[in-house]
Amino acid sequence: MTSDVSAQGRPPGSTLVTGIGELVTNARANEGPTRSGHNSDDDLGIMRDAALVISDGVVAWVGPSQDAPPADRRIICAGRAVIPGFVDSHSHVIFAGDRSAEFAARMAGQPYTAGGIRTTVAATRAASDEALRRTAAGLTDELVRSGSTTFEIKSGYGLTVEDEARSLRIAAEFTSETTFLGAHVVPADYAGDRRGYLDLVTGPMLDACAPQARWVDVFCDRGAFDADEAREVLTAGMARGLVARVHANQLQHGPGVQVAVEVGAASADHCTHLSDADVLALADSTDTPTTTVATLLPGAEFSTRSPYPDARRLLDAGAMVALATDCNPGTSFTTSMPLCIALAVREMHMTVAEALWAATVGGATALRRADVGRVAVGAPADLCVLDAPSYVHLAYRPGVDLMHQVWRNGVAVHHRRTDWINADG
Repeated sequence: MTSDVSAQGRPPGSTLVTGIGELVTNARANEGPTRSGHNSDDDLGIMRDAALVISDGVVAWVGPSQDAPPADRRIICAGRAVIPGFVDSHSHVIFAGDRSAEFAARMAGQPYTAGGIRTTVAATRAASDEALRRTAAGLTDELVRSGSTTFEIKSGYGLTVEDEARSLRIAAEFTSETTFLGAHVVPADYAGDRRGYLDLVTGPMLDACAPQARWVDVFCDRGAFDADEAREVLTAGMARGLVARVHANQLQHGPGVQVAVEVGAASADHCTHLSDADVLALADSTDTPTTTVATLLPGAEFSTRSPYPDARRLLDAGAMVALATDCNPGTSFTTSMPLCIALAVREMHMTVAEALWAATVGGATALRRADVGRVAVGAPADLCVLDAPSYVHLAYRPGVDLMHQVWRNGVAVHHRRTDWINADG
């Protein structure tokens, strides 16, 4: 059956979503992680036989199906589970070119050294705006269809003033969570002049990019930037009003996590190789105004055959953990948060509840957002209706598309079939 839709794509009036077999609300989201992690349905605020009302793009009511108020239309979930939309706090979808040969070489035994970034830089510089926009549109559509209703997008494959600025202009067409990553690597044209490139990043490039970005990021690791260089980039960006985040400790033990915590970065991303001091620093930052989230990116380990981060160690220490796709053409070419959840459970020893929390509230915290990653009155109606009775199926059925519907700001942006049911039956 069909329903009238407004010019903004949202059906007029209110919508009752009822017959929800299992509703994940993340009702304890404001309490932060417990020292023993998130191990139970209680932490996820599970409601059974639940319903909710959407009005004007937000959740207007949540409760038992039997108590649901009237609405202009009704959708019956027939026992399906509903979860908050995923929050993907780390992606690189503004690029051109293909690196499948690099992936095949890695699978044949060649190690990853971060050098392939320069291959993508060359292709991205040569691409038209329209080609970059087309790739980003396709990948963000995949993100949404996989259940990610909030996502961040980085620059970092242009590495010139003009190319970084246009990358951010295009990224801003798809999300408000845009990140300036001019300090991804030193490009080939500055191979003999690191100082010159740092001056470019913290000067003219930052001037051009800061008005179009919310975040500043730096790759602090082997083959990229050292601790002093990372501090310089982050300090310059923060002075321009951007908030810091760091690519940290992906390739080896290093200073990235300590730099992230020191400057009050919202997130230290990758966290594959951590010392006890790194874990303690992340845990001690939790529940402070400058919590630094440990954002884990298992798609990268899957795609590079590298050791997976020790999520159990972080959670047991009390650190806040997020999961993100790291969608990029070289080391994690996936848009699937469900895949990352399954990998986190199987390879990083997270419970399914912990992994779902990390993919929703964890990601929201990494973006310093309190409005997404949960189902609550007044929050945006960002929802995933699963073709499954429980969220556990996200890990229990790896590789299976379970997205029956995805709602973003009260609009059904993805659904397998039209199934509006009128409120009067």
